[in-house]
Amino acid sequence: MESPNQSRFQDAYLTHSAPWVIGEPQPAIVDLERAGLIGGAVLDAGCGTGEHTVLLTRLGYDVLGVDFAPAAVEQARANAARHGVPARFEVADALSLDGLLGFDTVLDSALFHVFGDADRARYVRSLRGVCRPGATVHLLALSDAAPGFGPRISDAVIRAAFAGPDWALEALEPSRYRGIATAEQRLELGLPADGPADLLAWLARIRRC
Repeated sequence: MESPNQSRFQDAYLTHSAPWVIGEPQPAIVDLERAGLIGGAVLDAGCGTGEHTVLLTRLGYDVLGVDFAPAAVEQARANAARHGVPARFEVADALSLDGLLGFDTVLDSALFHVFGDADRARYVRSLRGVCRPGATVHLLALSDAAPGFGPRISDAVIRAAFAGPDWALEALEPSRYRGIATAEQRLELGLPADGPADLLAWLARIRRC
């Protein structure tokens, strides 16, 4: 598997056709915050249109949202302005987060699973550089354990990527990821005719050693 061309994501934001833009935070991320599992300086990696960064900023967290698609960051800033929230966003490549240091929590909502093998390893190294020792990475990725759409992975991919002395996999559990499905996808998967599509996902909690 190879990583998709970055222009694909820029085009998705420019055409407002990204199936991962649902206009609200992912329920799984909301649950993490309510459970007290987010703290310190937070990096929202692959922030998209900024729903998680806006939510956490409004709740008083020190959070930075980054995305390599300039259109995503532009829309995230507009989103924050609409909500009257002073959220911070930067254009940055998650595969090379040079200069961004000292984070205690990283949120990855549907970023890790888009990478091919080589870029996945680069991404994990990049995360290592931005995380303080003891920091937590929360990773939400689509699962291949059930029918769905989009880039889906096995739990073994997550385990292998974070194996070794730099990381401790503290939890890896089934979860749900909410997206926007086409009419054809809804028919194929037996989903309701309207409303969001909740797909099987993995939710991992990984500690930087």
